[in-house]
Amino acid sequence: MYSVSSPSETSRPFLTWQRILDWAQEHYRYRTFSKDEKIPARAGLLYLVQRGAVRLVGEAQVSASVSSGSSRLPRINSEEAFLGFVGAGQPFEIVAQSPFTLQSFAHVDQTAVIWLYWHDLDNWPHFRREVLDAFRYQHQRKLLWLSTLGQRRTIDRLLGFLTLLIEEFGEPCDEGYGLPWSLTHAQIGSAIGSTRVTVTRLMGKLRQRGLIRTYGDNLLCLPAEAVANK
Repeated sequence: MYSVSSPSETSRPFLTWQRILDWAQEHYRYRTFSKDEKIPARAGLLYLVQRGAVRLVGEAQVSASVSSGSSRLPRINSEEAFLGFVGAGQPFEIVAQSPFTLQSFAHVDQTAVIWLYWHDLDNWPHFRREVLDAFRYQHQRKLLWLSTLGQRRTIDRLLGFLTLLIEEFGEPCDEGYGLPWSLTHAQIGSAIGSTRVTVTRLMGKLRQRGLIRTYGDNLLCLPAEAVANK
């Protein structure tokens, strides 16, 4: 299931990518973001990651109550969950449906994003087809993600989640095949429905079993033998 893309395939996955980039710069539809900077995206627009990586985060408004003397007062809490990455050359949309909102952040420094209206794609029919194909692929990956999150044991959800991420975005490294970006244990916990403390403990178990490793600046990877079995 693992494959190694050439630099040209990674940086220019669309046939008309350079034309789109030139058009976006000419029409001021291109912007570069710093690490962890919020991307001011809104529903109804199409976004393309030209460079770097975008982190998608879901936020839900959850009703709660707090005690105040003899009564309990309603309070709205926000819960965030890491929903995945969008890598270079990939599209994404922002969907808002109460009580859920979707937000996007630059996950690495110098992340560059292009935005268009859907009708802008009428100028590039082949490009439109590639965008739709990319969304179909993302949908298939999300189904795998949901299947992984259905595992009863947290350690199985954790390993499945990391495997899916590295399969999709990983790059060859000395230790095997690794994720090129860092992820905090809190972000991982929010993605699999667990806590930072539990993720830290289970990551230790996975390392002891040789199922995951770290390399470079504490980046995650699957060992070479695991890659060979895929």
